[in-house]
Amino acid sequence: MDRAIAHMDLDTFFVSCERLIDSRLNNRPVLIGGTSDRGVVASCSYEARKFGIHSAMPMKMARMLCPEAIVLRGNSGIYSKYSNLVTDIIKETVPLYEKTSVDEFYLDLTGMDRFFGCQQLASELRAKIIRESGLPISFGLSLNKTVSKIATGEAKPNNELNILRGTEKPFLAPLSVRKIPMIGDKSFRMLCDLGVKRIQSIQEMPVELMEKVFGKHGIVMWKKANGIDNSPVMQYSERKSISTERTFDKDTIDVQKLESIMIAMAENLVYQLRRGNKLTACVTVKLRYSDFQTFTLQQKIPYSAADHVLIPIVLDLFRKLYNRRVLVRLIGVRYSHLVEGAHQISLFEDENMLHLYKAMDRIREKYGDRAVMRASGMTAKSISRWNPFNGEPPPLLANRRR
Repeated sequence: MDRAIAHMDLDTFFVSCERLIDSRLNNRPVLIGGTSDRGVVASCSYEARKFGIHSAMPMKMARMLCPEAIVLRGNSGIYSKYSNLVTDIIKETVPLYEKTSVDEFYLDLTGMDRFFGCQQLASELRAKIIRESGLPISFGLSLNKTVSKIATGEAKPNNELNILRGTEKPFLAPLSVRKIPMIGDKSFRMLCDLGVKRIQSIQEMPVELMEKVFGKHGIVMWKKANGIDNSPVMQYSERKSISTERTFDKDTIDVQKLESIMIAMAENLVYQLRRGNKLTACVTVKLRYSDFQTFTLQQKIPYSAADHVLIPIVLDLFRKLYNRRVLVRLIGVRYSHLVEGAHQISLFEDENMLHLYKAMDRIREKYGDRAVMRASGMTAKSISRWNPFNGEPPPLLANRRR
């Protein structure tokens, strides 16, 4: 039986989520990522890409290429919400799927053509996702994961492409070797040194030559270029940890500022736990000094998703970890050993505290995960979603709810 593997990718996912919240971002160049000069672009709109901007580019360079771009820090709570919504839609339709990132999925539709036709099923699923989430999504369909992923890239934006059995090599041949998922900058430079820029050139090369130049990776590269990929779709399993990090615009030794931001990060992650109906049993704090020495410290705890339990632990770990009194470049928090469940109050806890959390979470659900936060974490509020050059949001979005 021929395999049928679909690859689905939400187009410019972070930007698309932001545009659902504020339609004034439509048709504007939008950058999402770290807003400082040290930050990088996590996502950018197609309007911004016309200026040569791409993901992982330094934000400073992106601003130089497109000064009129609207820069947003991003909102992990909103992105998680829409990612989970799309995941639930796929789960209801497809028996076997693999979620490889917040916005990317592989679907094993093998055998489904007996009942629906694989392309029809994938097209109907795509239409359902667009209808119920409001997000644009593209897919590629073929015999394997590699060809389907490349086909998705060719289908974008907001379209679909089916590569029929036997047409994999002709489809891949004229494309740049950069389209092969495993080829990064180093491999690309080596291929260019060999005069290889199109996938067809790899298809015509002896596999022995590829192995001689690139080792075992050369064999894999040659197979992918020829449309050969037998890797299975791995059943999706829930994530086992959540984390966040903050790299500072300028290295700091301000302990009050560090602790305030640590509180804000810890509080936001606890909210993410409760949103996902999760509990954590392990807290980890990360600290990187200006000399790039990095240290972590963790503590196992009874399962919890309560601010008053987790935030003091995060602060205690930070105070134990920060002992060099050297400028700090980065701090981070991670909750791991996650399981399904809700926080249970003990005999010594106030039930009103849980009612308070529920009220706060409802506000965050409606107005964003930064809409309400502890006063002790307010320093982090200044590190906002907006371009901080003049301390104010861009005029276009000045009245936007955060």
